[in-house]
Amino acid sequence: MIAAPYQNLQEVILKPEDGCYWYRHVGPVETTMLPLRSVRGRPICTDAAAKTASVG
Repeated sequence: MIAAPYQNLQEVILKPEDGCYWYRHVGPVETTMLPLRSVRGRPICTDAAAKTASVG
């Protein structure tokens, strides 16, 4: 498994502006979108996003 287990994998989107996956987190005060993270804590993004980040 790539994604850390504490994240809501039922509601994941790919944001075109950053090329990374985000999930819906329902907290005690608010609901917000958070970056989907790997078990090592790194954001999970597409290959295109990684290439763009390394060029800039």
